[in-house]
Amino acid sequence: MKPEAPSNSPVGQSGEAEFLGDPISPISGGRVPRHVAIIMDGNGRWATQRGLPRVAGHRAGTENIRRVIERFADHGVKYLTLYAFSTENWQRPQPEVRALIRLLHFFIRRELANLHKNNVRLQMLGHLETLPDWLQRRVQSAIELTSGNTGLVLNICFSYGGRDDIVMAVRRVIEEEIPASELTEEVLARNLSTGTMPDPDLVIRTAGDLRISNFLLWQAAYAELYFTDAFWPDFGREDIDIALAEYGRRKRKFGGLLPEDIEAFKTP
Repeated sequence: MKPEAPSNSPVGQSGEAEFLGDPISPISGGRVPRHVAIIMDGNGRWATQRGLPRVAGHRAGTENIRRVIERFADHGVKYLTLYAFSTENWQRPQPEVRALIRLLHFFIRRELANLHKNNVRLQMLGHLETLPDWLQRRVQSAIELTSGNTGLVLNICFSYGGRDDIVMAVRRVIEEEIPASELTEEVLARNLSTGTMPDPDLVIRTAGDLRISNFLLWQAAYAELYFTDAFWPDFGREDIDIALAEYGRRKRKFGGLLPEDIEAFKTP
C-alpha cells in the first residue's frame, strides 16, 4: 500500500470546515491554497489566432510552465498539479500526439536543472508505461533526481484520466485483498495516484470552457473552481494573483455550515 496520506477529509463532526492550515502568501498576505490543480487549455486556439500551427501553441504553453511554477511558489503554494495530457488525448491526430510527447521531453530537458536548483520535487501521474521506453527512463531519472527536494511538489499528469484513476485505485484495493467491510473513502483515497498528498483546494481552468474534463474527479469533490478566459500560454503572474485573491475571498463549507450560517437558522 502507498504511504499513509494526510487526511483528505476537511469536515469535522459538526459539519464545519476544519482547515488544515492554508498557507499565507508572503506577497499578498492573504490566504492561499496548499494545492492548486490546473487544466492547461487553449494552446491550439492561441496558435490559431496567430496563424500558427497547433504545435506552436503547445510549445508556447510548455514554455509558460516555468513562469507559473515560480509565481505559485512565490505565493507559498505547496502542491501544483498540471493536466498535460489526458487518456482521451490519445484520440487526437497522431502528428499532434507525437508532438505532445516530444514536448514532455522538451520540458524535462529544458527545466529539470532549474526545478532541481529551486528545490522543486517532480512527480508524474498517469500511465507512463504508454510512453516510449527512452522517455520513460528520462522521466524516471528526473523523478529520482528531485525526490529529496522539499519545496513545491510539481505533479505532471500525462496519460491521466480521473475515472481511470478511480478504477486503478479499486484494482489496488482488490490486489491488497482489503475486505469490502473495511473499504472506506480514506482507504480508496490512499490508493489514488495522489494518495500521499492533500486534495486540491483550487482547480483552475484556462481558455473559457466551464468543465473539468475528467480531471481529478474524486480529489476535486470540494475544490474551489476558477475559470478564466485567458489561453494557457498567456496565463501569467497577474492572472495567478487574481485567481488566488478570489480563492482567499471564498468561504469553504465542504457541504456543512459555518457558525454564522447556523445562527441564521436559530429561532429568535
